[in-house]
Amino acid sequence: MNRESWEKEVYQETLRRLPERKVQFLNLSDMPLQAVYTPEDPAGCEDPGMPGVYPYTRGIQANMYRGKLWTMRMFAGFGSAAQTNQRFRALLDAGQTGLSTAFDLPTLMGYDSDHPFAKGEVGKCGVAVSSLADMEVLFEGIDPTKVTTSMTINSPANALWAMYIANAQKRGADLAEVGGTIQNDILKEFIAQKEYIFPPKPSVSLVIDTFEWGPKHLPKWNFISVSGYHIREAGSTAAQELAFTLADGFHYIEQALKRGLDIDEFAPRISFFFDVHNDFFEEIAKFRAARRIYARRLREVYRARLPRSWMLRTHAQTAGVSLTAQQPLNNITRVALQALAAVLGGTQSLHTDAYDEALALPTEEAAKVALRSQQILAEESGVDAVVDPLGGSYYVEALTASIERAALAYLEEIRERGGVEAAIEDGYFASQIGEAAYRYQRSLESGERKIVGVNAYAESEEVAIPLLTVDPEIERLQAERLARLRRERDGSAVHLALQHLRDAAIQGRNTMPAFLECAHAYATLGEQMDLLRAVYGQYTEAVRV
Repeated sequence: MNRESWEKEVYQETLRRLPERKVQFLNLSDMPLQAVYTPEDPAGCEDPGMPGVYPYTRGIQANMYRGKLWTMRMFAGFGSAAQTNQRFRALLDAGQTGLSTAFDLPTLMGYDSDHPFAKGEVGKCGVAVSSLADMEVLFEGIDPTKVTTSMTINSPANALWAMYIANAQKRGADLAEVGGTIQNDILKEFIAQKEYIFPPKPSVSLVIDTFEWGPKHLPKWNFISVSGYHIREAGSTAAQELAFTLADGFHYIEQALKRGLDIDEFAPRISFFFDVHNDFFEEIAKFRAARRIYARRLREVYRARLPRSWMLRTHAQTAGVSLTAQQPLNNITRVALQALAAVLGGTQSLHTDAYDEALALPTEEAAKVALRSQQILAEESGVDAVVDPLGGSYYVEALTASIERAALAYLEEIRERGGVEAAIEDGYFASQIGEAAYRYQRSLESGERKIVGVNAYAESEEVAIPLLTVDPEIERLQAERLARLRRERDGSAVHLALQHLRDAAIQGRNTMPAFLECAHAYATLGEQMDLLRAVYGQYTEAVRV
């Protein structure tokens, strides 16, 4: 029976007896969904091919998790470097396979812990790191050649990466064996998160310095994680997240090519970072569409020659914005479903949010529960046994094609506006994300969309759960550590290193050697960023009404 006959003879008869619950079924990107998908629906779609084969719709490795499970990388950081080091060790002891470092707001904004702007924020949303001295404590007892480390840092990324490298060098590590990732995606800060320091052009230039320097010195390091996560958390749809993230990635590639870099030298070390929201199948399709668009652009437009340059490698994190303060234990189920979608979508690395994160930084117990969710998926569910098990699903293939078409339309719009930097300046990204967030909020307020425990099945009685608190004494202790550091370090070495950084910035030379010199001299993060503020200026977003 074909679909037309089925609709007339079966479906319509059923509707007379059992009317549908909604006038229209939509996914989170507001795409209409059919009741059923058949071989007729992937019209305009294409054969998804085989895993490990261009354009990698079904995964970048032929055997995927049969060969190596995804890296389980829990985001962690609070208080002092010593406290976060203890959390790192606890997570590694619990079976975590990679570290992911959260820095506090002063560090993210390039201020030392004793700066007036840091008051009240030291160690609150992540770990406080102001110099190599803090980095040494943060990773004490952790071998940088055995455990890969991700660092969520953007405007000050070069300086923090240099501190990490300097720590590895002081411990005698072979840098060729040191692996990890710095987020280093400054464009998404202008689009969504707003934790920028310098204007776009010098900010992007600092990113390209890492593209140029990184492959020659740390060949196993991913020097950027182009991040759609924050775009989605700001309120975008899945299609917007995909398009805006890829647009940022393509912009970095184009700037690196303008500098004369070899695409097959730097492209294999570019990584991505996507959000995993509640719409299960849409998220799976998003990962598949991302790989296909990226592979084709790298091969056909940027003329990369090596297959490893065509492969989109990605970390994923469950959607923090989906977590609720009401009935927080419900978040365990949300996170588990989102994690399953990420795995079925083919992620290489995954962070699962803790159930208490809508209320505070996660406790050690909550973080362990989140890690156990990944381990149960890996060890008990069987999802590791078959590569792309949803490949060939009529629905998944049709949805992959739909998201791909939507993302390509956004990419074309960005191109017509003059590129990413022009679209940032004219407010395109902000308006698109704002409109999507508004539509979603209206759908919640109208009851069209349900959130269990919030606008459906709500309860008046609050559930009491233990929360992590950060001792405010950390701020005083950090200030004392910094004062002692400034007294005991070699002041002339600091002065010389900062002078070299200023010269590199003014003359347009690669800044990474100077950042590394600053790290070894124990120049503080604030000293380095203040110097660059004087050279590059500070960015202020235009007010739009």
